Formats: sequence, structure tokens, C-alpha cells
Amino acid sequence: MSIKPVSKFLDRTTPPHLFTLITITGLSAMAMNMFLPSLQSISEYFATDYRVIQLSVALFLASSGIVQLLIGPVSDRYGRRKVMLTGFMVFILSSIGCVFATNVETFLAFRILQATVAVSMVTSRAIIRDMVPQTEAASMIGYITMFMAVVPLVSPAIGGYLDELLGWKSIFWFYAISGVFGFLLIWADLGETNTNQSTSFRKQFSNYPELFLSHRFWGYCLAAALTSGAFFAYVGGAPFVGTEVFGLTPSELGFYFGAPSLGYMIGNFVSGRYSMRIGGNRMVLAGTLVSTAGTVMSLVIFLSGFGSALSFFGFMTFVGFGNGMVLPNANAGIVSVRPHLAGTASGLGGAIMIGGGAALSALAGTLLKPGSGPYPLLWIMAIVSALAIASILWVIARERRVGIA
Repeated sequence: MSIKPVSKFLDRTTPPHLFTLITITGLSAMAMNMFLPSLQSISEYFATDYRVIQLSVALFLASSGIVQLLIGPVSDRYGRRKVMLTGFMVFILSSIGCVFATNVETFLAFRILQATVAVSMVTSRAIIRDMVPQTEAASMIGYITMFMAVVPLVSPAIGGYLDELLGWKSIFWFYAISGVFGFLLIWADLGETNTNQSTSFRKQFSNYPELFLSHRFWGYCLAAALTSGAFFAYVGGAPFVGTEVFGLTPSELGFYFGAPSLGYMIGNFVSGRYSMRIGGNRMVLAGTLVSTAGTVMSLVIFLSGFGSALSFFGFMTFVGFGNGMVLPNANAGIVSVRPHLAGTASGLGGAIMIGGGAALSALAGTLLKPGSGPYPLLWIMAIVSALAIASILWVIARERRVGIA
């Protein structure tokens, strides 16, 4: 079964068009990283320490994790369309709130509320699984995230230029306008795909042990969380490395910062093209190996005394490439372990992934200090990437022993 024959663009009585899924997931990615080159400008505006304003990254990720944990069961209960529209409305209002914030505490509060845009990530995966089997879901998620990856590739550069031309507030106006576009697109095109909505939350939560007791579910979750955790640590630490270690301007940082997204786009293309042929588990394993290799090579170069901005950001393309191979296949595995709990599984898996990412982002921001260089960040990324390899090997070994959990 495929989404294409039954989808009619701008017809909300049919499943959403591929363009809609790409766009709304892209807006979620943009919300996370477009403003990163402006962290220094925002800290100066509110007359606060850089580490305080860096919390806008970690708190956003933590809030995204909570949103994903809640949205999965809610979308299983009430449907995908309603939660999408509600999430985008809150995102629009909170983006405007960031513009008019008069102190850093208010800014951070509205930044936390911006995380409601994460509904697009959770619900899009569940929508895909509503319509297609696991192998095709991995391929479709790969193609969607391949095109979606263009957004985090270019958005930091756009954010850097907007900051230099119009100030950091222009980025949040851009967020609000983009949110309006996403809301209207969902309203016009996203037909309900959850035709088997649960009758009560009590019944839904009574099924949680099915997920909690599944070795495959936890294996896929850990592989996704640890691989993406390396990237989230990069998100939390790279702005400091770029500005403090290499002395980059906001526009230069925006240009370099998108390097992992280039690799991510290529990795997703590989997933979309070969997942059905090679198999999801093999793709996840290959992706974890690539991500680990990129981080380790960068660390070796710096330890050898030859590190530079070009080598630091250049090797991050391998991290992005690995994420592009791992996440579509691991996420397809997460929502396919128990298909009747696709939304719940997507939300719980996303919460674990984002929650871990928030912790690693905060850890990177804490350990990076003047004079530390990029070493704390690179060590964090190398360790969690290696643990991701162990996680997918666990899944593979489990399936060889007992089939499915």
C-alpha cells in the first residue's frame, strides 16, 4: 500500500500529500536550529550570560521530549489532524511571545512553548505507519527526511544573515509566519489517517507494558537516541566552539553549522533508496558505524594538533550521514513493534530520543569553557555514537535468537 495513489493535494478528506509531510517536519527542524547563530546576540540583548541563553536549546529539547511523550497517546485517542492544528497554533503564539519578551525568563518560557511544533515529527511518523508496512515506512520516512533535511542545512545560514541585517527578533517573526503557513497547509491538506482511534486513555495506557517489555523497542529507541544524541550534543556545543574557539561571525557560523544537515540529506536518500533492499537493521548498523567514525576522526585530528574550523565542521557531515541512515529505519522499527500503538510508540520513542538529546546538549554546554577547545564535545559525541553501535547489535542478536520480542 502506498500513500501516493490515495492522496490528493489540498483535499482534507484524503491522507496528506508528501509535500505537506515534508513541509511540516521541516518547520519543526527549523524551529530547533535557525536561531542558533543568534545566541550571542540574544544573550547581549537580555544582558545575561551565554550559558543562560544556551538553556534555550536544552529546554526546547526537553520540552520537545515531553510533548512527544504526550502527543503520541493523544493522537492515538483523538486523531492526527486535531493535534497537528493545536500544536501549530501554540507554536505561532509562542514565537510572537519570544519577540515581545522583556526579560530572559519570559523569553525562555515562550521558547519552551515553541516546542509544541514537535507534534509534526511524532504525528508524521504515525501517519506514515497508519498507511504502509514497516519496510515501506522506513523508505518513505527516509525520503521525507531527505527533503526535510534541506531546512536545517540552510536555516542556520538564513538565521545568521537575518540577525546581522534585521536583528535576532526577525528570526522569531520568521518562525511565526512559517507557523501560519504550516497551520493553513495542515488545515487544507491533512486528512485523518487514524481510523482505529482508541476508546479511552485507560485502555491505551494498559497496553504500555507491550512496549516496555519489548527488547526490540528499547533497542531501536536506544540506537536512535544515542545516534541523534551525538547530533544534539553538537547543537548544544557547536555555537560555543564556533564563536569562542574559532572566532566565527554569526553568518559564518550559520554557514558552517549546516554541515551535518548535508550529510543527513545524503544519508536519508540512501535510506529511501536501499532500506527495502538491504533491511532496516543493517542500515541502522551501517549508520552508527559512519557516525562514530566521523567523530573519532575529528577527535584524532585535533589530538594530533591539526584541527581547524574546516576539519571540525567538515567531519560533522559524517555524523549527519549516519543519522540519516539510522533514524528512518530505527523510527520505522519503533512504530512497527506494536502497530496498533504506532502513535504511542512514536511519542515515547521520540521523548526518549529528545530527552536524551536535551541532557547531552546541556552537558556539552556545561563542559565547554574558555580554553577547553572542542575536546569535551568531541569526546561526548564519540562515546554516545559507540554506544549506539552496541544498541543495534543487541537488536540484531535478539532477533537471531528468538525472532521478535
